[in-house]
Amino acid sequence: MTGRIDLSTRAVDLRELMDDPDCDPATLDRTFRRFAVVNAAVSGWRSVWRTHVVPALPAAGRARVLDLGCGGGDLARSLTRWASSDGFDLEVVGVDPDPRAIAAAERHRTTGVTFRTESSADLVAAGQRFDVVVSNHVLHHLDDAERAAFLHDSAELATARSVHSDIRRSRAAYRLYALGSPLVSAGTFIREDGLRSIRRSFTQPELAAVLPRGWRAEAVAPHRVLAVRG
Repeated sequence: MTGRIDLSTRAVDLRELMDDPDCDPATLDRTFRRFAVVNAAVSGWRSVWRTHVVPALPAAGRARVLDLGCGGGDLARSLTRWASSDGFDLEVVGVDPDPRAIAAAERHRTTGVTFRTESSADLVAAGQRFDVVVSNHVLHHLDDAERAAFLHDSAELATARSVHSDIRRSRAAYRLYALGSPLVSAGTFIREDGLRSIRRSFTQPELAAVLPRGWRAEAVAPHRVLAVRG
């Protein structure tokens, strides 16, 4: 299968099925629920928490972290769990402009986590500030103008650091996902959208080339790329 797919450049014209406002709501809901399993396996956020988020948190008092494009909320919930384990007093706010995502996220209430149907621009306009701003699997969804606005807003909202994690496009990532995703994708968009996501995603040099001044692109395992500021 991978031999027939061109992974040499970003397939920016591909659209993910879950981004269709008219997609099947039951399938979308199952997809949001299953993200927790997929992200636990492939996102590498436990390591990013230790290496990029913890060093940017205040040494004392309650820290605030913003999860932009929070989807079903699994990353936000994981952050509070890791913070509790590591001795941090952490408040996490997860926002997503898609009310379907927030409806899915709010099914699982977690102490220290709140979810809102808002965009980064809404938060900037309201004068909100957070110690750290994060996102997972958002960058590859955005066109050039949307990405520029997203990163600008992130820089405005973060007092210490922004960390946006996404897939790092490669043939190995595509092949492994094609083989492994059927184990968890039944009745969801996870397999097809995941493969499309990989094709839309950046290599580390590609991401570095489009980041504004003050940002850096880091390649991390497994098959991940980070946009980091601060």
